[in-house]
Amino acid sequence: MSLFLRDYLTVVWFGLAAVLLAGLLLGVSAAIRPSRPSYDKQIAYESGVDPVGMGWSQSQIRYYVFALLFVIFDVEAVFIFPWAANIERYGVFGLVVMLAFIVLLLDGLVYAWKRGLLRWV
Repeated sequence: MSLFLRDYLTVVWFGLAAVLLAGLLLGVSAAIRPSRPSYDKQIAYESGVDPVGMGWSQSQIRYYVFALLFVIFDVEAVFIFPWAANIERYGVFGLVVMLAFIVLLLDGLVYAWKRGLLRWV
């Protein structure tokens, strides 16, 4: 067997040991835990309020849009940080590119604002 395949065999052995150890621990915990099922333990529970009615409800789409906008602008801020940390390395070209990037971000923010997507009602 080549050294290359022997390295993969080591990974397989460690993976198999991890799966066996996880299965063993789950099996032992299932064997020694107390099991007293009841109706009250099986119902859905959230925030201390007993569920009433169906578990399905329709949500407003604006909450998802608001969250999506937050994620988009948050991720874009992550792209600005490395540029700001190394601004002297990029020079004028980096400044122009980042200004174009920020203008595009502001354009998206103005578009969302005009469409009323940032209104939390």
